[in-house]
Amino acid sequence: MCLNELNSSLFSKEAISKTEAKQYSPLTLAFLGDAVYSLLVREMLLKVANRPTNALHKESIKLVNANCQAEMIKKVLPLLTEDEEAIFKRGRNAHSGHVPKNQSDADYRYATGLETLYGYLYLIGDFERITYIFNISTGEEYLEKQPNKEE
Repeated sequence: MCLNELNSSLFSKEAISKTEAKQYSPLTLAFLGDAVYSLLVREMLLKVANRPTNALHKESIKLVNANCQAEMIKKVLPLLTEDEEAIFKRGRNAHSGHVPKNQSDADYRYATGLETLYGYLYLIGDFERITYIFNISTGEEYLEKQPNKEE
């Protein structure tokens, strides 16, 4: 695949089958899912308020970390399909070989499971489900904590 083909495929997302997506290792799916989750957080923060980039970065750090992500997936676990729960568990049970500083092993594993799920859903092109899970787990709670602004 040449660079032009790669770049055009990034922006005209063609889904792969669920069977194909399941062939990727859970940590590979988590690698992609981490980027998906981070992008969702950044987009939400940008839309909430036009702030300096340093302030946006500080806010994103509060949401893009293992502890927060572990709490988020626990909120939506009862809402996942059997297939989604199986993908989450593959990610949670994968052994990455390290745990970041200041994070518990359990939180890191749950966060990896969430990222694995986001990566899988992205590959199969289920953007509606990604949005639903993000809104239920992260977006609604974050927005509720924001001070109301009179418009």
